[in-house]
Amino acid sequence: MAVAAAAASIAVGQVARTDKRKDRSRSPRGQAKSESDAKITHDVNKAEVDLLDGHSAEDIFRSSQNRSGYTYDDLICLPGHIAFGVHDVCLDSRFSKGITLKTPIVSSPMDTVTEHKMAIAMALQGGIGVIHTNLTVDAQVREVMQVKKFKNGFIMDPICVKPTMSLLELDELRQKCGFMGFPVTEDGKMGSKLLGLVTQRDTDFLDNRASTQVGAVMEKVGDLVLAEEGVELAAANQIIRDKKLGKLPVVTKGGRLVALVARADLNKQADFPLATKDKSGSLRVAAAIGTRPADRDRVRALVAAGVDAIIVDSSQGDSTFQHDIIRWMKAEFPELQVVGGNVVTRLQAKHLIE
Repeated sequence: MAVAAAAASIAVGQVARTDKRKDRSRSPRGQAKSESDAKITHDVNKAEVDLLDGHSAEDIFRSSQNRSGYTYDDLICLPGHIAFGVHDVCLDSRFSKGITLKTPIVSSPMDTVTEHKMAIAMALQGGIGVIHTNLTVDAQVREVMQVKKFKNGFIMDPICVKPTMSLLELDELRQKCGFMGFPVTEDGKMGSKLLGLVTQRDTDFLDNRASTQVGAVMEKVGDLVLAEEGVELAAANQIIRDKKLGKLPVVTKGGRLVALVARADLNKQADFPLATKDKSGSLRVAAAIGTRPADRDRVRALVAAGVDAIIVDSSQGDSTFQHDIIRWMKAEFPELQVVGGNVVTRLQAKHLIE
């Protein structure tokens, strides 16, 4: 015990002497420098904190002290320092589990916002359009099909005329539309049998325009250069150049008109590397539905037309009606991409996911 106590006393004495040496080694100048360094560090850290404007998304949306609701106008995204160029930015985003967008822009499913022309334009730029549900089932299906059939450079819905149209009526149509050449089909509609093509040179300098019919002056289908359905755009353009054509009709094997390629569009055609396309190369399109029982028939028709996604258009997404139709769609069409909503809280989103 005495030995242990002596050893402890020696150890304490050594520590005391060491501390005294440390104290003696600190000159007033050294202590002042140390305190100055600490103050500089503190001031720098405080300055850096003072320079941080705003709040993080974590602070705003997940703070337990936050009791406010926000709208888009309440928040502003603040710019920060960057060390990269525009070409390094990737905007690829998931629209759904199976659809990726290179430009994260989606049209609203609201009434009358989007039909096939807007949906095509959005898909070409890397987004996706939602065909609204304020249409009959057949009309909405036609809008979807026009997007799915679209091919850049091909006129998929040209204005056609009947062979019985008078030249006077044709003049009025030209003035209204702003172009001179029209395909002539049996019933004056796209998709029917092509009979010929009428252009300005066929009708110039002719009298009796009220009584002369298009069928009497048009260039007959047997004299036209045609392309068969499925022709690539590059091949169609080459035919136009080689044959010096103004327009090239594209027809099925049965002679029905399915598209038109115009010489005037050659210089307007552009590539769209960001285009939102499916595995077969067709543009993607979504369609909106409601939550009524009759909307199940609408879904079946849209799926048959090739729609890529269904958007449930409802002001209250966390409802029994929406839950029921989403469950039905996922059971009936397991591969169909479905987007539900609207929801504004995490709990509502959780209910939809479940």
